[in-house]
Amino acid sequence: MTTPQPPVAYACYRHPDRGTYIRCQRCGRPICGDCMISAAVGFQCPECVRAGAKETRQDELRFGGRRSGNASVTTLVLIAINVAVWALLNYGRLSDNAYLNFLLVPGLVGQGFWMEPLTSAFSHQQILHLGMNMVSLWFLGPPLEQALGRARFLAIYLISALTGSLAVMWLSAPATATLGASGAIFGLIGALLVVALRARGNVQNVLFWLVLNLGFTFTNSGISWQGHIGGLIGGLITTALVAYAPRQDRSMIQWAGLAGIAVLTVAGIIVRAMALA
Repeated sequence: MTTPQPPVAYACYRHPDRGTYIRCQRCGRPICGDCMISAAVGFQCPECVRAGAKETRQDELRFGGRRSGNASVTTLVLIAINVAVWALLNYGRLSDNAYLNFLLVPGLVGQGFWMEPLTSAFSHQQILHLGMNMVSLWFLGPPLEQALGRARFLAIYLISALTGSLAVMWLSAPATATLGASGAIFGLIGALLVVALRARGNVQNVLFWLVLNLGFTFTNSGISWQGHIGGLIGGLITTALVAYAPRQDRSMIQWAGLAGIAVLTVAGIIVRAMALA
């Protein structure tokens, strides 16, 4: 029968003359009673507590930006704009030229309808089309707005809308008329996929939803697959830039990258519009 040995006391890393049986739960260094700070589990040393405070501020989100009280404000504003434009198109007395400003017709953009690539992303004609897109926006928007912050979420939404229009400009017939927020919605699906991958969340559900929507896109006539694919690519690229930006100078890298993508997208639209004019 062996006699149990008493635990070994270690010297505190800050006070070598003091023995201790406690180690920091984060770094494992021995800490005495004067150095130990209560943590969620066990104790941490002063250095680890300071490092943790620097890494995550109370009001800072994981991917940058600031935490807001209501994480669905931007989503609600976007829904309101889409509904207002739908009402204007269907019940407003618009001239032909004014109406065309809300449709994306690649051959007309270079003839003075330069707002079409953006305004068409807020335009719907059929109530069913509007309803489907707004329901999707309501489910996708708040969790992304909460994870990314209002400004980054809005930037990803708008850039996805523009990359959807860019794909329509280059891949659709010049006389094809396209409208709707579907490109931006597909961008949000791509954004949710990137966030799930980065946070090691439930990727399977997002992939299922994406495959389902892609299947619907390519098996039904009258749907702009170009806008859907373009928006999806835009959402994937912009969100990857935001989610995987290094912590050092993160905001500067994120906004410079988003601005660069937006400029390249607009430049691609302009080049194609001039070629078709």
